[in-house]
Amino acid sequence: MSKGRIQKTIDLLSLESPAPIAKQGSKWQLTVANLSREFWERAERLTTLRRDEQQQMQKYVGLPSGHMAFLINALDGNPNTVNPLASELPPLSTTAHPMMVQEAVAFLRRTNLDIEPRKKWPDGGMPQYQVKSLIPQEKQAQPGKALCIWGDAGWGGLVRQGKYYDNRFSDDLVIACISMIRAWNPQPVPTWITCIPSLRHPNLVPDFAARLAVALGLPFHTVLQKTDNRPEQKTMANSAQQARNIDGSLILIAHHLPQGPVLLVDDMVDSRWTLTVASWLLRKHGSGEVWPLALAQTGQQGS
Repeated sequence: MSKGRIQKTIDLLSLESPAPIAKQGSKWQLTVANLSREFWERAERLTTLRRDEQQQMQKYVGLPSGHMAFLINALDGNPNTVNPLASELPPLSTTAHPMMVQEAVAFLRRTNLDIEPRKKWPDGGMPQYQVKSLIPQEKQAQPGKALCIWGDAGWGGLVRQGKYYDNRFSDDLVIACISMIRAWNPQPVPTWITCIPSLRHPNLVPDFAARLAVALGLPFHTVLQKTDNRPEQKTMANSAQQARNIDGSLILIAHHLPQGPVLLVDDMVDSRWTLTVASWLLRKHGSGEVWPLALAQTGQQGS
C-alpha cells in the first residue's frame, strides 16, 4: 500500500470517531475512542431485533401445527396462500423401524482408528527410566488399533457402560475386537497377549484381555505391574505432563517373556505414553513386536 493510500485511510478513520489511531514512533496504533450515541442506539436496536427473532423461533418450535402459516406470516406473506392439502398429510413418524436402527448401529460400528507409535521421548526425557531423545526403532510399539472413539454412538457407549457401571466389558466387545484384528491382520501375527495393569480397576482389562485371548486361541500372560497409583492421564494439562505422570509407574514382573510378537491390550488410549512405555519395557526385555489394541480413543491421541 502506498503512503498516499495509507494517509487517506487514516484521514477517513479520523472522520468516523475522535482520534481512533495515533502514531507511536514509526508505527500507527489503534487507540481507545469514544463511540457516538448513534452507535449505541444501533447496537440496542439490533440486540432487541435478535431477541425478538429468538422468541419467534421458540414459539415456532412449540407449535403443535400451522408451521407453514407461521413462517409465511413472519415473512410478511399471506397465510391464506397455504395449500390446504399440505395440512391433511399425516404427521411424520416419531419412531424408527427396528431394521433401520440396526443398520444405523452397524454403520457406526464399522470404523476403527489407528494408534500411531511415538518415536521420541518427551523433552527432558523420562528420568526414572533414564531415557531421553529418540526411542530406538527396535524398542518402539508397532502401529496399533482402537475400536472406537470414547462415548460415540457406535461401540463407545458399550465401553463406557462396562468401565463405569458393569465393571466388566461386554462379550460383544470381544467379538468386535476379533473382527477388527482379522481385518487389521498385523504381521508378524501376535503369538500371545498381555495388558496394561490398573490399580483403580485391577480386574477390568485383564478379564477382557483373557477372554479375548481365549477367543483367539492365544495364551494370556500378566507381565506388567503398576508401581503406584497416579492421576488419570486425562487430568494432565499437556503431553509433557502425561509423560512425567507415567515415568516409573510401570515395571516388568516376568523373569522370562514368552517368545514372539505380543498383542498389548488397554481400555482407553489418551496420550499414548502408557502404551509407549509398556512397549519399550517389553521390547527391552526380549519380546517380539508389540501391537497395541485399545477399546476406545479419547479426543486426544494416546493412552
